[in-house]
Amino acid sequence: MQSYRHSTNLKSGLVIFAVLIAVASLAYTSRIVDQLRDRESTAVQIWAEAMGAITKTQAETTNPFLPDLQALSVFLDSLETTGVSVSPSSQQMARFREAVRWAQSMPPAGETSFIANYIVLREDFTYTIPSIVSDSTGPMMWRNLPVSEEMGSGEDSVQAMARLAAFQEEMDRLNEPIPIEVSSESLGELRQRVHFGESKLIRELRIFPFAQLLFVGLYILVGYIGFSYVRRSEQSSLWVGMAKEAAHQLGTPISSLMGWTALMKETNMSDDEQQNAIQEVEKDISRLQRVTNRFSNIGSRPKLVATQLSDVIGGVTDYMRLRIPKQGQVINLTAEIPETLAVPLNTELFEWVIENLIKNALDAIQKDAGNIALRAYTQNDKVLIEVEDNGKGIDRRQWKNVFRPGYSTKKRGWGLGLSLAKRIVEDYHGGELQLLQSKVNEGTTFRITLPAA
Repeated sequence: MQSYRHSTNLKSGLVIFAVLIAVASLAYTSRIVDQLRDRESTAVQIWAEAMGAITKTQAETTNPFLPDLQALSVFLDSLETTGVSVSPSSQQMARFREAVRWAQSMPPAGETSFIANYIVLREDFTYTIPSIVSDSTGPMMWRNLPVSEEMGSGEDSVQAMARLAAFQEEMDRLNEPIPIEVSSESLGELRQRVHFGESKLIRELRIFPFAQLLFVGLYILVGYIGFSYVRRSEQSSLWVGMAKEAAHQLGTPISSLMGWTALMKETNMSDDEQQNAIQEVEKDISRLQRVTNRFSNIGSRPKLVATQLSDVIGGVTDYMRLRIPKQGQVINLTAEIPETLAVPLNTELFEWVIENLIKNALDAIQKDAGNIALRAYTQNDKVLIEVEDNGKGIDRRQWKNVFRPGYSTKKRGWGLGLSLAKRIVEDYHGGELQLLQSKVNEGTTFRITLPAA
């Protein structure tokens, strides 16, 4: 049915939407991860270069006048305690002056310590990036790894070094090691390498899209189960509705046959009356045949034949006009259909559509005098058929529900007539059935749009 197709389309749309969201999330997360990796790589590069520069600075600033400054300190201490002045030699005085000039030219020691401690080696600088500094002998220093510094020099040093070697190999697969090369007179040639991996943030970001995919998959599963439940419930309602509709379709001609049979049993009927009764019985039998054909055509692709619209609608209105209830109401059923209009139709199914619309109009009329008008006209190579009544109308908030299977405002209705009519028009005839307008206590107009022959 129509709503079944809608639920299928909704499920397909839900899956496509979820997949698009997941793909977009993966692409965006991959972009963020690449940016973070570049940022962390730059941070480690700066850290490595700064460590090399500090090592070189500290090596080059080793005090070459330490013995002379110590001798000067001893001389000053003796002068302060004994008051005896022993003049140093001219060579010692020259060394003392060079040592003092060197000390005066040196920057405060705190500057190097500040750079090392507060800029390069701050804990929040490369805070979560695992790294290893190694030389030709193996790992020398490591950070943010589950290996303590004590393990590197204690009884578990062999195990710790094996773990560090494994971490180092894994880091080298992720990132190219950064070399630290220092050349100075005191240290000679110093060559080290910085190995680094990915921070915890990047590892979590890599897992996040898969967690999101899992969540989206669960969302799709729940949605699929929900839609499947709705579909099964709707199919169940349709089966019940079809059974009731079949009983209703058969009930009208059967009741009519029973009435004509009872009338024909009377002995005082004239020949003309009997002939008229026989003709009506034949009509009801033909009606039963059409009902059978209608239900056999449901679910299969019916054959469409170019048919005069006036013949089809005229036949339905004539049949329904004779069977309009006469108790306390006067209902005028009219049809204005040009004889020149021809439309590709399956006559038996399309008659069912017109009958359902007329029956809905009859049920909606609660006045003593009612009018049901059918009219047809052409517009832009389309044939438009309108069914208008002056019944109780439909509230604007319920317009979206009138074609939903199971929806009915009648106490004993089963809400299948309009749903079947819509499927027959749209699926089998390539047209459209819509609620054109409706006002409470004023009336309702339905419109059928079909391609012209």
